[in-house]
Amino acid sequence: MSASLSNKLSAWPESRIRDVYAGVTQEAVEAAITRERRTVSDLIALLSPQAVPLLETMAREAQRLTRRQFGRTICLYAPLYLSNVCAANCIYCGFAASAPVEQPRTTLSREEIERECEALAAMGYKSILLLTGDAPTVAPPEYIAEACAIARRWFPSVAVEVYAMDETEYALLCDHGLEGVTLYMETYDHDTYAAMHRHGRKRDYLYRLNALERAAAAGGRRVSIGSLLGLYDWRMEAVWLGLHGRHLQQHAWKTALSISFPRLRHTPPHFEIPCPVSDAALVQMMLAMRLFLPEVGMNLSTREPAALRDRLVRLGVTAISAGSSTRPGGYGAPECNTTAQFEIEDTRTPEQVVAMIRASGYDPVWKDFDDAFLE
Repeated sequence: MSASLSNKLSAWPESRIRDVYAGVTQEAVEAAITRERRTVSDLIALLSPQAVPLLETMAREAQRLTRRQFGRTICLYAPLYLSNVCAANCIYCGFAASAPVEQPRTTLSREEIERECEALAAMGYKSILLLTGDAPTVAPPEYIAEACAIARRWFPSVAVEVYAMDETEYALLCDHGLEGVTLYMETYDHDTYAAMHRHGRKRDYLYRLNALERAAAAGGRRVSIGSLLGLYDWRMEAVWLGLHGRHLQQHAWKTALSISFPRLRHTPPHFEIPCPVSDAALVQMMLAMRLFLPEVGMNLSTREPAALRDRLVRLGVTAISAGSSTRPGGYGAPECNTTAQFEIEDTRTPEQVVAMIRASGYDPVWKDFDDAFLE
């Protein structure tokens, strides 16, 4: 399993991708837009500088494909942070073990998890994403499984964004009500990955790369991938991300796939973003990915500012968060002062985001799945 995906990525090294970029013409971009089934070379054409003058055409095609596959619906979800304790030392993250933070680190108790779920349910949420730092000794799979079981009493759809696990550990979570798994590769470039993750379990590139195949094999109904935009050249990352997505479509075909586009914005004071990604680049990447993978969902978090999110909703987004807190206990006890992973940009309430979705001509969906569909 690991060799299969790794080999596909190895077949498209940076040197080969750059050679293809160098040969892209505007005619190649036009041909890529009109095709029904697009190749990796087509994806590169859509991501190239030559595609910039054709972004409006790409946007119309992206909108057509999204409406064909998903209709005019936008699902709403919320992140629920269980713990901000982390043994990893990702130098770009506010949870990093060595991060100079003044607020306390904490891991929610069973009662506190119930309180967070109750607060989110009162907002109308039916779909939540449970998150922890990379600290299996503090938040082991058994703890996360119990959190899934608690959350399933409140919500029909429960997903996690935690550290990479073995298949048996993912199966444990599924047995306790887990539906989905989100895991970002952070960066697909080996050297950058090693430089950003200096010690701990997360340093194992291949183990993380293949985690979502294990999650799907364990019974996960949906998985979500992404790279942390800003760590490396986005035009390289997007190609490797597209290859990862197509691989999962082929080898985890029983599992629904979605893609997220997390962009580094607020980072620890000592860290300077190596490859900042502009708004225009983010738009082009999302459009190209929609054309390359028309069947996948596309998620957009509150990392992005409200004005930009309002525009992106029309360009292929199928799920959006709102009213988010990135600190444990942030919903049931908003006054809490625990360490946050990052500061959110879109601070609107769920009601305000719902109003924006409707004003854009789309229908907000709180719940799009029920276990009865599997029976």
